[in-house]
Parts: sequence; structure tokens; C-alpha cells
Amino acid sequence: MEKVYVFGHKKPDTDSVASSIGLAYLKRQLGMNAEARVLSSINKESKFALDYFQVEEPPYLNDVKLQLKDTGYHRKYFLEKTSSIYDAYLYMLNQGLTGVPVVLENHEFVGIVTIKDLAHSFVNAEVRTLNTSYQNILTVLKGEEIVKSDEEIFGNLLVASYRSTTFIHNVTLSSNDILIVGDRHSVIEYALKSKVKLIIVVGNGEIKDYHIQEAKKQKVSIIRTSYDTYHVARLVALSNYVSTVLKEDDSAVCFDETDYVDDILEINKKLRHTNYPVVNYRKKCLGLLRITDLNEKTPKKVILVDHNEKAQSAEGLDEAEILEIVDHHNIGSITTTMPVNFRNMAVGSTSTIVYQLYKERQIALPRGIAGIILSGILSDTLILKSPTATKLDKEAVEELAVIAGVDYKKYGLELLKAGTSLKGMSKEEVLYNDFKLYTVEEQTFGVGQFFTMNFQEIEKELDGYVDTLDAVSEANNYQLVALYVTDIIKNGSYLLFNRKAKEILELAYNQELEEGIYLEGCVSRKKHVIPLLMDIFEK
Repeated sequence: MEKVYVFGHKKPDTDSVASSIGLAYLKRQLGMNAEARVLSSINKESKFALDYFQVEEPPYLNDVKLQLKDTGYHRKYFLEKTSSIYDAYLYMLNQGLTGVPVVLENHEFVGIVTIKDLAHSFVNAEVRTLNTSYQNILTVLKGEEIVKSDEEIFGNLLVASYRSTTFIHNVTLSSNDILIVGDRHSVIEYALKSKVKLIIVVGNGEIKDYHIQEAKKQKVSIIRTSYDTYHVARLVALSNYVSTVLKEDDSAVCFDETDYVDDILEINKKLRHTNYPVVNYRKKCLGLLRITDLNEKTPKKVILVDHNEKAQSAEGLDEAEILEIVDHHNIGSITTTMPVNFRNMAVGSTSTIVYQLYKERQIALPRGIAGIILSGILSDTLILKSPTATKLDKEAVEELAVIAGVDYKKYGLELLKAGTSLKGMSKEEVLYNDFKLYTVEEQTFGVGQFFTMNFQEIEKELDGYVDTLDAVSEANNYQLVALYVTDIIKNGSYLLFNRKAKEILELAYNQELEEGIYLEGCVSRKKHVIPLLMDIFEK
């Protein structure tokens, strides 16, 4: 069953992590192969919740771009180097290929052979030696096994084309020779005495019993075929190992399953090859990519939670198939090519919506999942003190607290405290702890929020924080970068911003602002911050 990734925004807060885990679990109970993911490292608060309820942290998801593994490349299309040239030709003919990777027995890639290579070897090359196996010769000549003394056959090709006496008197045979002969018993006897490597008897010629016994004694292999001498001389070259015509080249362009389709197309613009081997990091061959295979693709399937802005989502979202969106923010910039399930509710937390989905489906929650969803609601609503908290949030918290077996007020305070510690955090980490990007009229701005009970720790290094905001703004061409340091006890926020954004923010708040100014009652980014800034940027 195809995997579906469930994830929140790029800088995941506890609600984003919790709703991803909760919704993925619900979808699995309903038969979907859903997996929760995060788009970056989680914050201290989320880590506290996961540890408290003993729930595994979701794996990291780098992007949802189309990769080679999402296409219809020819998986397990390769030949072992001991396959015959004839096998390679038939394989390419039957599969409609113009080239095929060649591998060792353990599937390690050694090179690629093309139909042109085979044609050249058959038409232009003068084959005087064979380097192959007994079985390959048997197959190509549609032969009959008479005596098999060796599996590996390496030697010089000779055709007994003279009169028997002339051949015996003028041609010296050795153990390195492979003789093509008819039912010329004196020549066969001479070949046996010379202990040649292999005798190929053409035209279904008679082989005397005592010659067979002698061949076994002298360890000389014998094959009999219905083909005449001319056809055997032409066909036997096709029994050579395909490795004999292989150009082993360490510089051969190969692709990994994890390579991006866009990157492959860019490389192909320069090389213009038809076929490329697909090889993993251990040099094991996985198959063959025909460049036309890239037309057959299966986009990654995703469900978005706690966001519906493209700038906040995974890289390559345009290349993915969005199945569903569950969010509690304003409707943003994401568009889809097909109708999707979109659950958007004016509640304090996406986790509240996820809990409603459990109730609607009548799916029971285990303690750990209930605790994580509860954590998401408590975090986003500041233990139900945020102005965004609704009656539905409060009902969900009370019901989930029972399932999770906690006093939600006591646990909620421990949760928020865990996220307020600055110990070991750089200024960038404080900003990006909970950071979201917004785009209005092709202008992008970023807003971070950090909860604390001791603003003085940040105030001591105020200039350093402002320098960090300036650097982030300049490096990314953001019109504004603001950090709202929310004091949980005082129920307000201290505002820090990049220096060039001072005028924008003063327009938004209609007052003069200084770095670190305290904004009474400003605790919700969604309700108290983003609408003001959106309005200014739209104007």
C-alpha cells in the first residue's frame, strides 16, 4: 500500500507535531498507510510531550519532490556479466530496450551494454576465441550435452575444414583449442589425444561410444548440434560472455533512486543518453532508467496539518498529491489540481480538529495519542487562556485529560515551562523555535514566537537578537522579521524586529515602537499579529 505522509509546517510547534501524529494514527486505524513526519527538528516543548507520553518522535522529511523511485523506471532490469551476447540480444529485443546494465553475481554494477555494442561485435569483429560457459554454448547452438568436463570454456576457435589427413598432419592442437568438426572420426580421435578444451560436432554427426569414453577420460568436453559448420562458426561467437563486449567505465553516468527527477532531466539535457543504470550507494544495480520512463510518475501523497501556506510547507509540494488539509488558520496560498478534503475550523488548535475526527469516526484513542493531542491543544491555547480558545477546545481538553490520565492545568504548566528554557539555545534557535513565513502580494515576512517566564534573559542581549533578525531578513530578502516573546504569566508579548521593518510595524500598531516594547494582551500570533501585518502588506 502506498505511503501517505502527514506533516505540519516547516518550523513545527507542539500543535503541528501533535496533529501530525494524531491524524496519522487515525488514518492507519482506517486502513491508510499513513506516517507522521516533521520538516525540521522539534522544539523542547514538543520533546517534553513526546517523552512524557512515551510516543516516538516522527522521522524527518526533507522534501516531497519527485524522485526517481516515484517513476516507472525498469526495476530489476539487468544481466549478469556471465550471460551470453545472445542472451543480452534477446533480453533487449523482448523488453524493447536499446541498452541494459551488466552486473556481477551480487548485483554490483560493472557497466552498460547497448544494442550497438552487440551489433558491432557480431558484424565487425573477427572472433577467434571463446570466453564463455559450456551452458552458454549449449544454449546458443541449441546443442546436446555429450560430455561436460568444464563449466568455463576459454580457448581458440578452430574449424576442421581440410581433409582429415591434411588437418591431422598440418594443424597442431592443444588443450587451449575449441574444435568445430563434423562426423570425421579420425579428426575427433586426434582432438581427443591432443586433449582439446571442447569439441563441437556439427550436423548431428555420429560420435562413437569409445570416443565418448575417451573424452571423459581425457576431460574433453563435447557438444553436438544440428547446425552445419557455417552456422556454428557464425553463431558460436554469440555464446561469449556479454562482458567481452562490455566497456567497463567508472565514469558511466548512473542515478540513484533518491535522485530528483528535475536534476536527472537537467543532466540529460547535456548527455542526451537514452538509458541510464540505476545504482544505489553501495554500487548495487537496481535497474534501468529509460529517459521516457520519467513520464510515468507517481507523486508522493501527503496530508497537511496546521498550515495551508505553500511557503510554510515542504519543498516540492507542487510535485506532490495533496489528499487532505486539516487546519485552524486563515486560508492561504496552497492550490490543488483535484478536489481534496479540507477541514478548516475556527478553534484554538489543529489538534482539537483532529480529536473531533476521532469522535466522528468513533475511533478509540490510546493514552499516548490522547496525551499528545492534548499537548497540542494546551500549547496552542496557552492552557485555554489564549483568546483563540473556544468551547470546543475546552471540551476536548477535559475529555482528553481523562484518557491521558493527567491534570491538564498542572501538566500544561509543566509543558509550557519545558519550552521556555533558553539554556543551550542560540539566538537563531530562539527565533526559529516557532517561526512561520507569510507571503502577500509577492512580499514575504516571517514571524517567530517564543514563550518565556523570564524576558530579562533575552533583554540582556537585545542588540544581539536584533542583529540576528537583520541578518535573517537580509539573507532571505524578507520584508519583515519579527520575534514575539510571549510572557505566559503576564499574558502579553515583547516585540523584537529587524531595524528596516520599524516603519511597517509602527503603521500596523499605529504607535511608535522600540525594540523590546511590551504589548499587553498580545499572546496569539494568529489573532493578534498576523491580521494586522496582512492588512499593512495588502495596502
